Amino acid sequence: MKPPRPRWMAAVGLFTACSLPALAQTPPAAASSPDLGAILARVAPNADRKVLQLAASAMRCALRRPELGVVPDRLGVIDYSRPSTQQRLWVFDLRRQRLLFEEWVAHGRNSGADRTEHFSNREGSFMSSIGAFTAQETYVGGNGYSLRLDGLEPGFNDHARERAIVIHGAPYVNPSAARLQGRLGRSLGCPAVRLTVAKPLIDALSGGTMVFAYYPDQDWLKRSQLLDADCGGRLAKR
Repeated sequence: MKPPRPRWMAAVGLFTACSLPALAQTPPAAASSPDLGAILARVAPNADRKVLQLAASAMRCALRRPELGVVPDRLGVIDYSRPSTQQRLWVFDLRRQRLLFEEWVAHGRNSGADRTEHFSNREGSFMSSIGAFTAQETYVGGNGYSLRLDGLEPGFNDHARERAIVIHGAPYVNPSAARLQGRLGRSLGCPAVRLTVAKPLIDALSGGTMVFAYYPDQDWLKRSQLLDADCGGRLAKR
């Protein structure tokens, strides 16, 4: 049984998570708003606005598919087009229109050095995956407190769970060391974060939050069902 979600102090303020039943009854206006991308850009001015617009589009599409289990009050965005030495992970509280985290995140060791250039959905590739995920249950494993991810994009990340692609803290996610060696340490494919923020960040995402991992991969951008311009029309006919 999952323990009650605690109150915690995020990097930019204090917030108390809402219960999932309440969220299902009253989805926040921000999540369904056509201006969601603008809201994200306002609260995270250091992020790429085009990436945030794509994340907003995927979020709106996912919310039209209740079988995906995406909750409407939170959103995580990773921009793998940025080098690992830069902050490239954002976590948003959509209900309150606030930025909770702006963080460094590692990529898989076979995905590149400082730059994340190669992606895979294959077991044993030790590469990162792109596309939209849902952050699910927490557990304690070999990397400590961790968060399982389910991939929502067939062919791109839908093997994430069997590959054990999870969010966890790691000592090699060290911005000071990265400045000296020119890159963060790398994972076996997981989006690893700093140890000091791992628990509150994981608690903010768990329970169905969409995590949108971006890279300008043309095949994914063309084939992603969540980025299809006619998402609403197609889903309405189902």
